[in-house]
Amino acid sequence: MLDDRKLAVLRAIVEDYVSTNEPVGSRALAERHNLKVSPATVRNDMAALEEEGYITQPHTSAGRVPTDKGYRLFVDRLSQVKPLSGAERRAIETFLAGAVDLDDVVTRTVRLLAQLTRQVAVVQYPTLTRSTVRHVELVPLHDRRIMLVLITNTGRVEQRVVELPEVVEDTRIAHLRAVLNACLDGCGLVNVPELVADLPERLPVEDRPVVATILSVLLETLVERHDEKIVFAGAANLAGADFSTGLRDVLEALEEQVVLMRLLGETSTDTPSTLTVRIGSENPFLRGTSIVATGYGSGDNELARLGVLGPTRMDYPVTMGAVRAVARYVSQILAAS
Repeated sequence: MLDDRKLAVLRAIVEDYVSTNEPVGSRALAERHNLKVSPATVRNDMAALEEEGYITQPHTSAGRVPTDKGYRLFVDRLSQVKPLSGAERRAIETFLAGAVDLDDVVTRTVRLLAQLTRQVAVVQYPTLTRSTVRHVELVPLHDRRIMLVLITNTGRVEQRVVELPEVVEDTRIAHLRAVLNACLDGCGLVNVPELVADLPERLPVEDRPVVATILSVLLETLVERHDEKIVFAGAANLAGADFSTGLRDVLEALEEQVVLMRLLGETSTDTPSTLTVRIGSENPFLRGTSIVATGYGSGDNELARLGVLGPTRMDYPVTMGAVRAVARYVSQILAAS
């Protein structure tokens, strides 16, 4: 374990390097930070930090830069993340509150995170396995055509046009709507196929072809899994970033949904609201990057995850504060909806 003085030196090195992107020397540290020790003492502390693997010297004539191990200790010893200002909090709340549906919430969230952190923001759609049916609506469009609308507890709305095998009166449509809602209200989406398997047989013979057609479209809708979908924004923020893995690798990863899913999956914890930081070599799928992520949802029910991806030279206090705040606001919106 490092003593408090060496921790203060490491903290100063991280802050200066993140701010300037230049290796940090002992004289500059002593001049810029109130370390209350001489440059010679700072040099000795830096030598000890380098020996223990917390900092390294990129060039023989240069100062020192943090290693993944150094960033890790810096994050673990953060006394607090940087809180958002009152104006920032109000702007976030207003911006997200204007969303009209789940797609809009996700789109606004990912744009907002990218703007706040100047990193790449990633947001996972609420997982299908944790969503439940809130309501099923059948809207008559024409004699043999209706609109099927599936609404989940996460705010997800799916709409499909259904071509019916016969002309169906509005009164029969209303009856079938009531039957479907009585059967599916509050049930998990993953349980829908099992619950509706014998539903046609429980209805009058004349209604069975129509119900079978509607259920076929409903089940096709559920197969289109949004829980495998991740959206990202802020790729332009990578232009000035320095990645040890190379920018091409990072850009290719952003195009691969599977890689992003794995990166977010690696940040999962048993406690939904826990903020997780994975640094450099801790990311097996994309070394040389850092990811800050947390879950969002309704109450203690985590529905999905969101976060930011960037270089290890990241302003961790600001990024962690922004990710935590945005996740909290998104959770409040979903809970209120």
